[in-house]
Amino acid sequence: MTADEFRATLGSGEPPEGLPAPLAALWWDAKGDWARAHGMVDDLETPDAMAVHAYLHRKEGVEWNAEYWYKRAGRKFKRSTFDDEWEALVEGLLKS
Repeated sequence: MTADEFRATLGSGEPPEGLPAPLAALWWDAKGDWARAHGMVDDLETPDAMAVHAYLHRKEGVEWNAEYWYKRAGRKFKRSTFDDEWEALVEGLLKS
C-alpha cells in the first residue's frame, strides 16, 4: 500500500483489514479518535508503536510524555507540524 492509498481509505468507516497496530492507530488519529489510536499502541513495545505513541502524546500536548516515548522509539520522526509528522510516520511504516 502506498501513502496515497492509505490516505484514500480515510473515507471509510473502518481501517483496512490487516493493518499493523501503529498504522491503524494513525488511521484512527486521522479520523479524530485520539483515544482509540492511543489504545492501539499504549501497551506495545516495538519501535514503530513507540514512535506513534510519542506522536500521539505530543499531539495531546503532554510534551514530557512524548519525549519519553521518542527516546524509547530511538527514532526521530518529530516534525515541526503534526501533519508533517503524521505523513513521515505513515510513509516510514508503509516502507517497513
